[in-house]
Amino acid sequence: MPIKIPEQLPATQTLIDENIFVMTEKRALTQDIRPLHILLLNLMPTKIETETQIVRLIGNTPLQIELDLLKMDTHTSTHVSQEHMAHFYTTFDSIKDQYYDGLIITGAPLEHLSYEEVEYWPELCQIMDWSLTHVYSTLHICWGAFAGLYYHYGIDKKPLPAKLFGVFKHHVERKSSILFRGFDDTFMVPHSRHITLDRKDVEAVDQLKILASSPQAGLYAMSTEGGRQIFITGHSEYDQRTLEKEYLRDKNAGLPIAVPENYYPNDDDTKAPEVSWRSSANLFFANWINYIVYQTTPYILEDIEVVREFSDKEPYGRAHTRKKD
Repeated sequence: MPIKIPEQLPATQTLIDENIFVMTEKRALTQDIRPLHILLLNLMPTKIETETQIVRLIGNTPLQIELDLLKMDTHTSTHVSQEHMAHFYTTFDSIKDQYYDGLIITGAPLEHLSYEEVEYWPELCQIMDWSLTHVYSTLHICWGAFAGLYYHYGIDKKPLPAKLFGVFKHHVERKSSILFRGFDDTFMVPHSRHITLDRKDVEAVDQLKILASSPQAGLYAMSTEGGRQIFITGHSEYDQRTLEKEYLRDKNAGLPIAVPENYYPNDDDTKAPEVSWRSSANLFFANWINYIVYQTTPYILEDIEVVREFSDKEPYGRAHTRKKD
């Protein structure tokens, strides 16, 4: 089944060209199923690029998905046209009474600021608090993960001595994690950040489970027991050239920037980057959509408010009816 997105969204033609099945609203209405409702809070300055990356991954499942795009009302994006934002994005006030199967909170280039210094921090806190009762599973990515861990559990970021920049080898720590079902012993993920987490801080929070990590990149994936809150410190959604754009931007500006690790063949930036993370990225998002969002979300989304996190004694996949009463 396809993902349903606006026909005019720039990502639509890109995905059609890649043979990813997208669906118009007219076609979706003829299908007698309840689509999954996913909300994307896009904090990245490169809005269109990020939209395309996320839609590409969540559209790669056999389920019908309906996507809403959310912007911060207390911040004006300057790297994309205001016409694009007005046409495709909505504000929190417009959706705060709705319920969603899943929410994705992206990264943002805000590592240099304390969270309280971020212009839209109060609004983001409001959204994260709202997600506890109106969203079944929230997936936090990169800065969004650091912000979520800080807001929900008081875990603060730690500065790195040098920028973590490149594609790094990871391994699954919690073999029982359904999010990493089907993964190889090792898998690759892009990272681009100046901050990290102290493992002891995460281990001190009983509600959090460490799922995957990297010898070089540190903690990568953390989750609450039932997957209601998921935190990912890397960028598996990145395209082949995303790191390159960042690298060339800084290089051409004369800023200190190293060649991304494990990215160019023999670290030769005159050659095309090698993609080593695409299959694991698709598998991760497919697992999230299928096993966390679809199989355990109540059919009646308003029931999210009374569905609590699975306890350690409850087996994964506790039955929730997906049929109307």
